[in-house]
Amino acid sequence: MTESITKPQGAARDSGATTAVANAGGTSALKVPNQNNLASDSERKQQSSRWKLFAVIAVCASPVIASYLTFYVIKPTGRTNYGDFITSDVRSLPTDIASTTLDGQPMPLKNLEGKWIMLHVDNGACNELCKSKLYDMRQLRLTQGRERDRIERVWLITDDAPIDTVLMREYDGTRMLRANAAAVAKWLPTATGTASTDHLYMIDPVGRLMMRFPKDANASKIKKDIGKLLAASKIG
Repeated sequence: MTESITKPQGAARDSGATTAVANAGGTSALKVPNQNNLASDSERKQQSSRWKLFAVIAVCASPVIASYLTFYVIKPTGRTNYGDFITSDVRSLPTDIASTTLDGQPMPLKNLEGKWIMLHVDNGACNELCKSKLYDMRQLRLTQGRERDRIERVWLITDDAPIDTVLMREYDGTRMLRANAAAVAKWLPTATGTASTDHLYMIDPVGRLMMRFPKDANASKIKKDIGKLLAASKIG
């Protein structure tokens, strides 16, 4: 028996060339894919992959973008924060302050980026007000519960006076760094009639000076502000 291959009339133009095979059982159609359609499918798949990649990038970047907008762009109509936002002059962790550990090893402040920093400034003698701030920092961090590991406590010591070993043990976990008093005073903004030693400061994980708390601050109100900062930003 003889087989013949014929091209049926009226073959679909858009779906590709079609051939018919005649045999004892009748005629069956074999569809040959159109190369243009294959190319279009490949382009659509590539575009789909690109959009998926862009979506993943957008999801990952959204917390950073949201935190920036929250702190530097959106202007709330009513004040709900206790501390003062430092928005008029964006101040990053300085690179020109040669801070060191207590044993004299270099420890640039920029190395602390990546976590929220609760900052206290005072001399090495550390009077009762100084000790009160160290205590507040420790307790404020603990009261943040599961979020406490996002916070780093830093005491910038602005002279060469020795630190009481009892104080060091009591506030173990606080980074105690020495830094030049004039350089620190130039960096940290203060309220009218106050000094940097009167305040606690919050620095965000990318190194921006974010908030200053008032002199003789209420620790309960500071706690609420810190909680809001951590909730509003998922960085750090």
